[in-house]
Amino acid sequence: MNYYAIVLAAGKGTRMKSRDPERSKVSYPILGKALVNYVIDAILPVGMKEIVVVVGFGGEVTKKLVEDRAKVIWQKDLVGTGNAVLQAKELLKDKEGSTLVICGDTPLVTTETIEHIFKVHKKIKNHLTIVTSVLEKPDGYGRIIRDSKSNYVLAIKEDKDCSEDEKDIREVNAGLYIFDNKFLFEYINQLTADNSQREYYLTDLVGIFKRNGKKVGAYVVENAVEVFGINDRVQLSYAGKVIRKRINHRLMMSGVSMEDPDSTYISPDVEIGKDTVILPNTTIFGKCKIGEANTIGPNTFLDTVEIGDDNVIQSSWISDSKIGSYNEIGPFTKMRAGTIVANHCRVGNFVELKNTELNDGVKAAHLTYLGDCQIGEKTNVGCGTITANYDGFNKMHTEIGKNVFLGSGTILVAPLKVEDSSFTAAGSTITKDVKEDSLVIARARQVEIEHGYTTFMNKAKAKKEASKK
Repeated sequence: MNYYAIVLAAGKGTRMKSRDPERSKVSYPILGKALVNYVIDAILPVGMKEIVVVVGFGGEVTKKLVEDRAKVIWQKDLVGTGNAVLQAKELLKDKEGSTLVICGDTPLVTTETIEHIFKVHKKIKNHLTIVTSVLEKPDGYGRIIRDSKSNYVLAIKEDKDCSEDEKDIREVNAGLYIFDNKFLFEYINQLTADNSQREYYLTDLVGIFKRNGKKVGAYVVENAVEVFGINDRVQLSYAGKVIRKRINHRLMMSGVSMEDPDSTYISPDVEIGKDTVILPNTTIFGKCKIGEANTIGPNTFLDTVEIGDDNVIQSSWISDSKIGSYNEIGPFTKMRAGTIVANHCRVGNFVELKNTELNDGVKAAHLTYLGDCQIGEKTNVGCGTITANYDGFNKMHTEIGKNVFLGSGTILVAPLKVEDSSFTAAGSTITKDVKEDSLVIARARQVEIEHGYTTFMNKAKAKKEASKK
């Protein structure tokens, strides 16, 4: 059996109240990942032959999020879910198999549930399977209308079209369907906009399938939270809590320790090895890969970072970087833009590294900026050292050898090369290359004037008095 999927991602998301008029609802993130990509993550392992994402409002934003994982088609006129699915007709109409239709704002659905629905659909030999759930407060959802005697599904009524009695029904449409693909596109042109919203409802296909003698069934999902849809920022926050709990539980069960899971925020694509400890108020986003026996946090932010084993990273901000093993990082370290830290390094408080490579054993303990540079093994970077790598037009490179001692307050004006086993005196401004085994002093000669302070203050006082006359 071939499986296909259509992800509905064209809606405006008006209730999100964004100031950005072009922002699509499905682009809102949970733990750094867009809603629509959670849905695609759940679909992919099922083995889809084709995934089609229907975009509309804010479509360019959504397209960039999914185009490397799915085919993108456009719904130019936002006139309902039925019209959205119709846009996929040219791509899928001749395919044999079953097609999943799912909303792009349902990030809590799991692969296991989707697989099970496909199995039920195939086993019962339905032509259309509707996924439903039972809610305490069904307001806003389409209601499932069943035959009072046979209990078969007769129709789905949109909330705005329900009578007062129908509004009391608690079984609702979850917005997830599996169709026989052939009949889906054979009947979809029969949809009309004869309703209060003047829209083409996908749900009207229930009646059309039944009138044509096709078998329509319903699957009541056990955990209603899986089909929870996001319409506002309160619901976004709720879904975020559910996802965070799932991720943290999975990691802890695999051997990761978390002192306070409720204050720990980790993206679903993050990998963490055994015996690593995540301390409170730590956020780990992107495709981070973290090894074993690290201590990370508290108050640390990581985004797309590779980390080896046995590191201590405290109260730091690190992105797009690689860190080896046995390093001590922070507190208050910032790394970014392709920085590489090897092994047995010390990068301390208020140190910023940008596009910089530290080889084994380098120490930069405090109050330092190192940008666009390479530093050799066992070099010591003194407090207050700066690489002046930008002249207002271009970024330039600094190369520092191994076993170098950079005195406190050294300014290295790039482009520059400091060879092995060199020593710069504290307070030096280095503008020329430094040869191996050299001591460099590059600062103004100290001048001392006797009674200079008193003389200066007397002159300043006299000038101030003169200005009052």
